[in-house]
Amino acid sequence: MSGTSAAPEIPQPGGDFDLTSFLQEQGKRVGQALRRALASLTPRVDPSLVPVLRHGLLTDGKRVRPILCAAAYEACGRETGDGCYDLAASIEMIHAYSLMHDDLPCMDDAGLRRGSPTPHRVFGARNTARAAAALIPGAALQAWRAALELGCPDETARGLVRALAQAAGAGGMVGGQALDLESEGRTLSPDRLNRLHALKTGALLSAAPPVGGAGRRRIEALDRYGRALGLAFQIADDILDATSSAERLGKHPSDEALGKSTYVSLYGLEGARARALRQVSIARRALARGGLDSRPMEAIAEYVVRRRR
Repeated sequence: MSGTSAAPEIPQPGGDFDLTSFLQEQGKRVGQALRRALASLTPRVDPSLVPVLRHGLLTDGKRVRPILCAAAYEACGRETGDGCYDLAASIEMIHAYSLMHDDLPCMDDAGLRRGSPTPHRVFGARNTARAAAALIPGAALQAWRAALELGCPDETARGLVRALAQAAGAGGMVGGQALDLESEGRTLSPDRLNRLHALKTGALLSAAPPVGGAGRRRIEALDRYGRALGLAFQIADDILDATSSAERLGKHPSDEALGKSTYVSLYGLEGARARALRQVSIARRALARGGLDSRPMEAIAEYVVRRRR
C-alpha cells in the first residue's frame, strides 16, 4: 500500500467539549500517577533497570487507556482523585511493558516509538526485557495499592488485580500478540484479524471498570465500549500506517513492512474507514444503553478514528 494517499478525513467531535484541553489536563494527571508508580517500584528492582523503566514508562504517549479508566470512573458517579489515577496507572504500566517487549529484536525489531528511540536501542535488549518484565508484578501491586487507597474491600481489590492479569495474559493481550507474530507473512481472514485485535488491544481497554457502585449494567456497557473502541483504534492505526510517514507517526516499522494482515489490506482505505466508524457507533451505543452520560468518553471514541498519529 502506498504511503502517498491522503488519510481519510474524520469529522471533529460536535458540541462545545474541548477534547484537546481535556486530554492535556488528563495526561498531566496520568503522568503524575506514573511517576508515583515508578517511585514505588524503584526500590524493588535492580538500580540498573531504573533508567530503562523511566524511558519505557514516562516517554510521551497518548495515554488513552488510563484516561479512559478515569473517565469511566467519573461517568459512574465517582470522584477522580489521586487514587483513581493510581489505578489507571496500573493499566498503562501493562501497556508500557507490552510495547517494550513488542519492539524487541526478537519480536518486531522496532527502532522508533512515540517519536523516540525504542528502549532496547538505548539500553540493550537484555535490560529492556528485564525492565519490562518487572512492570508486570509492578502493575499488580500498583492496582492493589490503588484499590485499597480508594477504600475497596480486599475482595474487590483482588478482583481488580485478577481482571488486569486476565486482560494482559494469554486470554487477552499476550494471546493477541502471539497471534500477531504468527500472522507475519500471512493473509488472515476477517474473523481471525478481529479476534487478534480484540485480544491485543480491546481486552486491556476494558480491563478496569470503575471500583464499586457501578452495577452490572454499567460494567457490561463499559466492557462493550472498550472492546469496540479497541477495534476502532487498531483500524485507525492501520489507516495511519498506510497513509503517513514514520516521522509523522513517531514509530517504525509499520505492520505492512512486517508483512502482517491489516484492515487496509483486507478492505482498502474506504472500507477500513467505514469499519472504524461502525465500531465508534457501537461504542457510543454501549454508553447510551448503559446509562452512561460521558461527553469525554464519546469524544475519545471519535478522537480514536480522527487522530493523525
